[in-house]
Amino acid sequence: MLSRERGESVTTSHAVVTGIGVVAPTGVTTAEHWASVLAGKSGLGRITRFDAGDYPVRVAGQVPGFRATEQVPARLVPQTDRGTHFGLVAAADALIDARVDPQELPEYEMAVVTAASSGGTEFGQHEMERLYTKGPDWVGAYQSIAWFYAATTGQVSIRHGMRGPCGVICTEQAGGLDVLGQSRRLLGSGSRLVLGGGSDASLCPYGLVAQLSNGGLSADPDPARAYLPFDADAAGYVPGEGAAMLVVEDEAAAATRGAPVYGRITGYAAGFDPPPGSPRPPVLARTIRAALAEARLDPGDVDMVFADAAGQPDADRREAEALAEIFTPGGVPVTAPKTLTGRMYAAGAALDVATALLALRAGVIPPTAPVARPASGPALDLVSETRSSDPRTALVLARGHGGFTAALVVTAPRKDTA
Repeated sequence: MLSRERGESVTTSHAVVTGIGVVAPTGVTTAEHWASVLAGKSGLGRITRFDAGDYPVRVAGQVPGFRATEQVPARLVPQTDRGTHFGLVAAADALIDARVDPQELPEYEMAVVTAASSGGTEFGQHEMERLYTKGPDWVGAYQSIAWFYAATTGQVSIRHGMRGPCGVICTEQAGGLDVLGQSRRLLGSGSRLVLGGGSDASLCPYGLVAQLSNGGLSADPDPARAYLPFDADAAGYVPGEGAAMLVVEDEAAAATRGAPVYGRITGYAAGFDPPPGSPRPPVLARTIRAALAEARLDPGDVDMVFADAAGQPDADRREAEALAEIFTPGGVPVTAPKTLTGRMYAAGAALDVATALLALRAGVIPPTAPVARPASGPALDLVSETRSSDPRTALVLARGHGGFTAALVVTAPRKDTA
């Protein structure tokens, strides 16, 4: 069993990622997202989905040009939330990318696992508005399922006839990595294919107010200055929305069907930080060690780290200290492409994994927003421009509100499966 308290990991046969689907502020397809990452093109801007003039947070990462009526089955649009719309589109794209037709596979051998942190927030807000202004008779029947954390998992499962083990993981930003850890377990217990990832969409008045309660959001109105992790001027993070879904298969099974392979998931571990004021240290360093141990790698084998990059001075310092403890100060290239999208909560770490796999395929380390004044603490080798270095191994880190912590190791595919 996985123990978050002790940062233990579970060993399974290697899983590989054969398909990727992305809906993000940086693009509504995987290709668009990757092009934006390489160009350092930010998807952050002033909030336009509603009038945010009376709110302290004015900047967010919003998905551009997304029209659910053009990409989601018409009957599902009024029945589901925007976050589920994102998840449905990303899931369909991931299956196409993996060259998988679910109708050709046994329905009970295909699983779906997604991460969620807020459920159908915008859908729920609209239904509450009807309740308070018009009365209970005006609340739609679909409120009972559209708000639910597992709504995206259920809708993806139904749409594609994937009736194997299905579930949802609610560990906020860490969820995107925990989903992939769970995907590997399902492969080891009889599932042939797992569609895993995360989706979130909380850019509405109700959703923004809920996010403000954690005290971590940036109030800077300048999109170019609002989210500056590891910078002396860091003052919080920018919220984002979107989805990233990945098709995960057993390496041998993927090879048998000649599937394209982005990379291998070779190590995963999770932990849980102690509460504030505890004498126990944060668990990030221990979690990294556990993930590397499972992958049978030494710190020197890691070519790049995708940082959690909370954008909060204390959290950034703790992450820098953990990296310095494992890799020595400045001992490994560090990047945080999420500075282009904002923190997408349950979708954020899944998108980082997708970006890491694309970077391994392209042989580059993608950039993060340039740091003008490095924060005090251990030095980091922050990559501010695309760096060609033929990386073979990436470490992805994620921490969720409340103490959730996860680390995932992905490696380039073997030459005969690339």
